[in-house]
Amino acid sequence: MRWGPAPHFFIKDYMAKQKIYTLQFGLLCLSSFLFFSSFNMIVPDLYDYLDSMGGGEYKGYIISLFTITAGLSRPFSGKLSDTIGRVPVMIIGAGVCFVMGFIYPVLGSVWALLLLRFFHGFSTGFKPTGTAAYIADIIPAHRRGEAMGYAGFFGSLGMAAGPGLGPKITEAFGIDIMFYTSSVVALLSVLILIGMKETLKDKERFRPALLKVSRNEILEPRVFNPSLLFLLTSFSFGAALTVMPDLAIEVGYDQGDKGIFFTIFVLASLAARILAGKTSDKYGRVIVLKYAAIAIIMADLMVAFTQTQEMFIASSIVFGLAVGMNTPTIYAWTIDLSLDHARGKGLATMYIALEIGIGLGAFTAGYIYSNEIQNIKYVFIVNAVLAATAFLFLNFGLNWMRGLIKEPA
Repeated sequence: MRWGPAPHFFIKDYMAKQKIYTLQFGLLCLSSFLFFSSFNMIVPDLYDYLDSMGGGEYKGYIISLFTITAGLSRPFSGKLSDTIGRVPVMIIGAGVCFVMGFIYPVLGSVWALLLLRFFHGFSTGFKPTGTAAYIADIIPAHRRGEAMGYAGFFGSLGMAAGPGLGPKITEAFGIDIMFYTSSVVALLSVLILIGMKETLKDKERFRPALLKVSRNEILEPRVFNPSLLFLLTSFSFGAALTVMPDLAIEVGYDQGDKGIFFTIFVLASLAARILAGKTSDKYGRVIVLKYAAIAIIMADLMVAFTQTQEMFIASSIVFGLAVGMNTPTIYAWTIDLSLDHARGKGLATMYIALEIGIGLGAFTAGYIYSNEIQNIKYVFIVNAVLAATAFLFLNFGLNWMRGLIKEPA
């Protein structure tokens, strides 16, 4: 008799787990896959596109300008996500990608391209903020890391598919068709979002006054720790986006394969995202992030001394594993610390830190690199030092910060 209730308990627990991953969650993941495929598809060819205009020395701006706008738009996307809803914010982000793909082919100067990159950044300033808030609404707290891992899995598939497919399309049909293809992929993401159910309760109708952001609506102090960590560790990713296509050519890959780093990097991150998310749910966010920081240090040093295709592949794999551990865990930690009614602001703060890190990483990499392949070594040694700083912060800085910023239990 004492074991009678057990089957009922396990059946109930099993059903609860199954209900978490609904059709809505699946559609959200598919939309993310298409969104990340769209804007990442064009990245590998943008550097040659810029070279063809005579702007090779501005390669660091390709990513940094994109992330500047993404960061500037985060307070607005966070506030709108908490007021008009998650779905409209996601549609705005994916819609920007749809429009931008039609503008790239008509550009005629370096400065026009750089200006367009600035405006294109609005896409990632909106879509991921709405996505993360949506997931937080539909997933219980004790499984956030796992859910962020799965969602990141599909986003990462897009990040792998886009850069891998873009150069192939350019090689076969020309760069204009590649840009138009990116727009079509973004449109598919928008169409999925239009039919999704809104999760924000008590949402408001849009009015221009909502675009006014006060000082206390820009940053959420409660999420300072994960945000600072993201800033320090994302320098490496910004640098990789800037110089890895050139390094791929240097070690012997063809022009059509110059996006191979992104493909290997993302594929390696897929399993790590899911495993890290589940592990952080069980053992805590900080312990997983410590191992992630160590992996980022290792990846940076491996890239710094890469001279062969085998070393290039190995460093790409370690890079992917490191970011796959780091990203979903920081997302989940940020949501843990955010107030329920201000998740958008908390996530926006985290994303601002991410964009600053990627943007500065790309700009610094472009400055140090200066189109001299031997300088790549110094780019990633600097990034390794920053990742080591993140590791030290996780070990010695958290207790000090808790004395300044009260965190929820």
